[in-house]
Amino acid sequence: MGKRYFCDYCDRSFQDNLHNRKKHLNGVQHLRAKRVWYDLFRDAAAILQEEQTKKPCRKFLQTGQCDFGSNCRFSHMTEQDLEKLSAQVQGEQRSKELRQEGADVPPGTIEDWLEKRAKRLSTAQSNSALPEKPAPFQYPPGWPPVQDLPPSLQAPPPGGWPVPPHLQWG
Repeated sequence: MGKRYFCDYCDRSFQDNLHNRKKHLNGVQHLRAKRVWYDLFRDAAAILQEEQTKKPCRKFLQTGQCDFGSNCRFSHMTEQDLEKLSAQVQGEQRSKELRQEGADVPPGTIEDWLEKRAKRLSTAQSNSALPEKPAPFQYPPGWPPVQDLPPSLQAPPPGGWPVPPHLQWG
């Protein structure tokens, strides 16, 4: 069967050779999926600036859906979404300015975190036989809806991804 290349952005695999890989990496589907992935990590100020320059999408405002999804050249944000994003940007700017000025952090923030960390570590040591359950994954507020993402970019299911039988131990 030969080696196969799996693209995490597109959630597909194909025979791994120079021609196929080059064709895939330059393909429209791959470039769009890659852009969607990297757009998830842009800061709120860049998203706000881009969304304010776009005109609203009429189809999205009328029906709540758009055939183009994340590839639409018009904005799918409502006025309330833009206001929330603007408030988030202003909050980030204020906290950044406070850090640059060396201002005091709001009282108790670091101490509370240290106390919680100490409690968590002490309970983990006392219950070392019980594995610690990780917190469920959640996207930060303001990120695109999960249903717009390809399956490979969505959060894992609560129990984790199923392991294929050929990859299981023993």
